[in-house]
Amino acid sequence: MISDTPGLHHVTGIVGEPTANADFYGETLGLRLLRRTVNYEERLQYHLYFGDATGSPGSVVTVFPDPNADPGRPGKPGYEAVAFAVPPDSLGYWRDRLADRDVEADPLDADARFGDRGLSLADPSGTRIELVATPGGEAGADPWTDGPVSAANAIRGLHGVTALPADPYGTASVLETLGFEYEAESADRIRYRAPGDRATVVDLLDRDAAYLREGPGTLHHAAVRVADREALLEWHDLFRDRGYDVSRVKDRHFYHSLYVRGPGGLLVELATEAPTPDGPAGPGLADPDATGHAADLYLPPRFEPDRELIESQLPAFDGPGATEASEGDAADSQR
Repeated sequence: MISDTPGLHHVTGIVGEPTANADFYGETLGLRLLRRTVNYEERLQYHLYFGDATGSPGSVVTVFPDPNADPGRPGKPGYEAVAFAVPPDSLGYWRDRLADRDVEADPLDADARFGDRGLSLADPSGTRIELVATPGGEAGADPWTDGPVSAANAIRGLHGVTALPADPYGTASVLETLGFEYEAESADRIRYRAPGDRATVVDLLDRDAAYLREGPGTLHHAAVRVADREALLEWHDLFRDRGYDVSRVKDRHFYHSLYVRGPGGLLVELATEAPTPDGPAGPGLADPDATGHAADLYLPPRFEPDRELIESQLPAFDGPGATEASEGDAADSQR
């Protein structure tokens, strides 16, 4: 029997130059670089994973660096922003931290956001990022505290995403099929929430917007959590029976997944919380052999014969290093 998704698994974006963007996610935001691998559909392109200490599903953002691509343009049907959960008393700390790094951050309009307090900013490629004060943190969060941000202020995982569907009603039907429930509506923003305890929010915007142009600065897809490969097969058959555009089940080597594009035009991935049997060992998506940030290029076995070629063609990359958490005093969070 198919079970409702408890919430988001990860969110994936497209960025430009890899090092500057890795520094932003790994050093400015203080996330752990979990995996440095390649795009399995385009093996000469990096795929970088960031998240909490273990890379638990519901904490992860991934990026495809494409330094030679033309800038993208957010629009329909696509995603406008990804939001991270932060402790409620940490917003002052984050305002100061971002200002110190010349990152412009504006307050969220709480009245238009169902009372959400937070900050809106952008990564070096222009991808819209939000830090949302989340009372009680995110359940099951294991924040990365061996980097530059201490536990008092560290990101707790994903909070949610904001989407710009071509057809909000069509997208709502997909969300409801997955187990999200309508929660509230304010002006042109409609909130759906999954029944889990973390990474549960999807906001749909019903407004005029340009069409999406994929490229650096845009979000490629959002993924929701399902239990295992058997559940994916059930979801595959259900979406196919309803006439949706659905992919086969894919082995992503850290998890299995499939992709569905419903009548609203949004690309949604379903990804397993259970790891793949032939994938690397370890909890979550973190590299179990890394003591700090992931340093080595991970390749699935089928790519190993071409490692030398792949490494020679990938762009230069100096990833973020692990640093002591010296800037996250609890006192700073009160400023």
